[in-house]
Amino acid sequence: MPRRGMMGKGRLEAFSDGVLAIIITIMVLELKAPIHGTHEEYEHLIAIFASYALSFVYVGIYWNNHHHMFHATHRVNAAILWANLHLLFWLSLIPFGTAWMGEAHFQPVPMAAYGVILLMAAIAYYILQLRIIHDQGADGLVARAVGGDYKGKLSPLFYILAIPSGFVSRWFAGALYVAVALMWLVPDRRIERVLAEEQSDRAVQ
Repeated sequence: MPRRGMMGKGRLEAFSDGVLAIIITIMVLELKAPIHGTHEEYEHLIAIFASYALSFVYVGIYWNNHHHMFHATHRVNAAILWANLHLLFWLSLIPFGTAWMGEAHFQPVPMAAYGVILLMAAIAYYILQLRIIHDQGADGLVARAVGGDYKGKLSPLFYILAIPSGFVSRWFAGALYVAVALMWLVPDRRIERVLAEEQSDRAVQ
């Protein structure tokens, strides 16, 4: 039975899934079919599509990790709800950063703004993770699954490096954003492994 002040997580997960679905929908609406078929139109469409594809991967990564983390979370409280809203706030800015970056053909300022959004989203996710661990304790499923979390600590460093780098080389900054996405695309089975171990322990008992 949940402790006093604790709530079920179902509505939080449903709301978060809805917001992420809307974010993807907004991004795809920026993809406009070429009208005249000119070289400039195709070049513009490639830039828009490239920014959309990168952001789609990022939103997918956050959805995947969010789903896994809350699968290992048994309950939520007010602090976790607000931390989750904080994360959704920064994720909701991804369509803006995506459209600006694509429309401007990856110029330094929109590239930097995109990096700031990704950096703040990463920090927000880390805060959410800490709030869950604080509630569940150091021996909780999330804490055991996260462990050292080297990817979670390395990603913000890449963003911090990419933000100013865009003013020198937009290709290098873009490569850093892609590198972080590729790093997170590698399947992370930590939470699944911890859940499997817990189920195995219960079966033995």
